[in-house]
Amino acid sequence: MGMLADRAEYVIGVDTHRDSHTVAVCTPTGAVVAETTVTADAGGYRRLLQFVRARTEGHRVWAIEGTGSFGAGLTGFLLEQGEWVVEVDRPARPARRDGAKSDRLDAARAAREALTRQHLAQPRRRGDREALRVLLASREGAILARTQAVGQLKALIINAPDQLRRQLRQLTTHGQLHRCARLRTNPTHSTEHRATIIALRSTARRALALTAEAAELESELHQLVRTLAPALLAEPGVGPITAAQLLSSWSHPGRFRSEAAFASLAGAAPIPASSGQSIRHRLNRGGDRQLNRALHTIALSRLGHHPETKRYAARRSAEGKTTREIRRCLKRHLARRLYRILETNPGNLGPRS
Repeated sequence: MGMLADRAEYVIGVDTHRDSHTVAVCTPTGAVVAETTVTADAGGYRRLLQFVRARTEGHRVWAIEGTGSFGAGLTGFLLEQGEWVVEVDRPARPARRDGAKSDRLDAARAAREALTRQHLAQPRRRGDREALRVLLASREGAILARTQAVGQLKALIINAPDQLRRQLRQLTTHGQLHRCARLRTNPTHSTEHRATIIALRSTARRALALTAEAAELESELHQLVRTLAPALLAEPGVGPITAAQLLSSWSHPGRFRSEAAFASLAGAAPIPASSGQSIRHRLNRGGDRQLNRALHTIALSRLGHHPETKRYAARRSAEGKTTREIRRCLKRHLARRLYRILETNPGNLGPRS
């Protein structure tokens, strides 16, 4: 039942939750030989490992759902103990009316899902990679909140009293933020005018605070990337944010079996879309969309500012390629090149946790 059956005597499926983890110990045929549920804490992890060791001999592999969320603690503990861990997606439930579901069924399905896979994914490492991930997530949250605050400010300006609207509508967004942040109320103002000033000032100050927060987080990311993988920042079009996303998705040397697997994760692997005498490929909409966005940003930067990439685009355009096809080809090339840089120049981002 797939390659895993030839490499391990037992597969331990784990259904992870916030407060508990349920485990099913399975043979290579998918038969369940033992089950248990433990608390999702250090004590529970130790009891679980003892439970499994007492019931398995030879090679075993842990197939864990949610290695980056509810299963992160267990995954880190098992890796520290030298256990073999693979990541599985939440298994598909059988298409039947009763919709049978329980934690034990889901744990067994996780093990069987791993047994059917030809290629197994290693879980991402913590340590420096996790530091990049949390900084990226925090910055993204600040940027989204700032965008929302700016949109709210502009809506307030549109509906503001005429005197305020005339003062603000001709300014740039930057100017509106700073002008509104300094607005003051006056006893002679009407209730509407005074309330609008308070709302404008509060919204503008929030947007400016979020701008400063995002800049601080970007500075932290830049310092961390410069320490971990300076070779990435030397590449045309690669900045601290895209480099951090590349490192976060890649995680550590050896996680991917090839550059093609990395390109597949990035959604940059071409999908055949040929028909009749037409032979072509189309964009891949799957994979890690944040990694795909990073490659897209790098590609756009190179197309706008990198002479060699401009010449490449002109040559492919002369061959009849569309703009979308040229970008797809360029993203595939970038996935190959950047993957090789990551694998050969990992800096300090290695197997440590």
